[in-house]
Amino acid sequence: MNIKQAKEHIKNSVKLYLKKDAYGEYCIPVMRQRPIFLLGSPGIGKTAIMEQIAQELGIAVVSYSMTHHTRQSALGLPFITHKNYKGLEFDISEYTMSEIIASIYEVMEQSGIEEGILFLDEINCVSETLAPSMLQFLQYKVFGKHKVPEGWVIVTAGNPPEYNKSVREFDVVTMDRMKLVEVEADYGTWKEYALKQGIHNAVTTYLDMKKNDFYRVETNVGGKSYVTARGWEDLSAMMLLCEEESIVVDETLVAQYLHNDKIVREFTAYYELYNKYKKDYKVEEILEGSNSAQVVERARIAKFDERLSLLGMLLDKLESEMKENLEKSDYLTDLMKLLKAIRSSYNPSLDIASMLRVQAENREKIICSMTNAGTLSNEDKRRHRAVIRFLNEQQKVLRLENTVDSAKVFELLKVAFDKETTQLKVENERIQKRLHNLFAFSETAFMDGNEVLVLVTELTVNAYSARFIALYGSEDYHRHNEDLMLHERQNDIMKEIDALEL
Repeated sequence: MNIKQAKEHIKNSVKLYLKKDAYGEYCIPVMRQRPIFLLGSPGIGKTAIMEQIAQELGIAVVSYSMTHHTRQSALGLPFITHKNYKGLEFDISEYTMSEIIASIYEVMEQSGIEEGILFLDEINCVSETLAPSMLQFLQYKVFGKHKVPEGWVIVTAGNPPEYNKSVREFDVVTMDRMKLVEVEADYGTWKEYALKQGIHNAVTTYLDMKKNDFYRVETNVGGKSYVTARGWEDLSAMMLLCEEESIVVDETLVAQYLHNDKIVREFTAYYELYNKYKKDYKVEEILEGSNSAQVVERARIAKFDERLSLLGMLLDKLESEMKENLEKSDYLTDLMKLLKAIRSSYNPSLDIASMLRVQAENREKIICSMTNAGTLSNEDKRRHRAVIRFLNEQQKVLRLENTVDSAKVFELLKVAFDKETTQLKVENERIQKRLHNLFAFSETAFMDGNEVLVLVTELTVNAYSARFIALYGSEDYHRHNEDLMLHERQNDIMKEIDALEL
């Protein structure tokens, strides 16, 4: 299965393991909660989906790489303790708490979240001294004498032997105590993730054309060459920073992340072309509807690869604006609920500025708690920070006004809120107009080519553009989407007719 399917499978398993009966007991006893073993090639996003699952379920996550652990760090250090058995005294060995188990209790204490995922990566690469203890851990959820707390589901991960010489293949006894989930690299699935994460558009447009370059591990005369999803993501982050600082992205930099000479050369050459297209086509002018006839003509006669790159640049710019707009909308929705709650709980003995300060402090605690639990997404963090910024700014305004008239105070808050709402509406209209300009350019330059279908498809699969269009509409999108659906239905009918062999 691909990583998206694996995520859903693991998420459902965790939900079932944490399901309780009418008496507050877990429906599946801890002893019967088989640890999940996620087996897949390196760098395809195994760790990332654990964080996503925790965020979506509202639970904590603690991650460890088992290659870093010895018997002592995983099981705890031995010490001598004195015991009395039926009048006889003995000195025996006991163990301090495992570093792994201790970290779970620390997260519970810091975050206030009692349930979570213990994610142990590279479980099949444990040291020789630790290997015998793993069977006991997988069956009884115990490191040494210390149990994994109830409410914590164990998910493990590892690489197949062909990717790592340190891998130990588990025997049947061990495998029979786990739920095996095998996952393989899949570009289509990764692209959905890439669009949400803001991966550099040059990476996704290149891989759209050369999907086989997304994930590759080969052995040749010079040794192993490899390109992974993690490599592309890390390269993207570095490229974005280089562009901000006007630093050249060359083969030397690319080769630090992609370990395949041919792909390094081809991607670097493509990136140079990508920047040339960006400069020549003047993306901003196209979206503003002020592009020249020469730009339209160049796009019309261009090769498909060049057209695809241009379309990718246009979409990247517009979809990033949609994402920012939707995040502001979510922030304002959250803020509106908070301001209404403050107004409904107000009484004359309360200082409204102080109430805003308390709410800002509460938001800071939420950020701290969720960060400690490993469940704070970047989007949620930005939303909470935006609310805190508004509350802090309005505190200062109210202090300067120095009024005890609650009606005036709430009117000031309303004016500040309405100002941001108005700005959001203006931005909505601007983005809708730019989306119309994108369709108008595509219809003129590409006419009935596949590029318009690509445009509609990309707007559909991107979570932000799909949501933006659903909220605010787009006549151009709906018109072309209906044509696309009709075309697909005609194809389905033709296949059905062919199957009848008439």
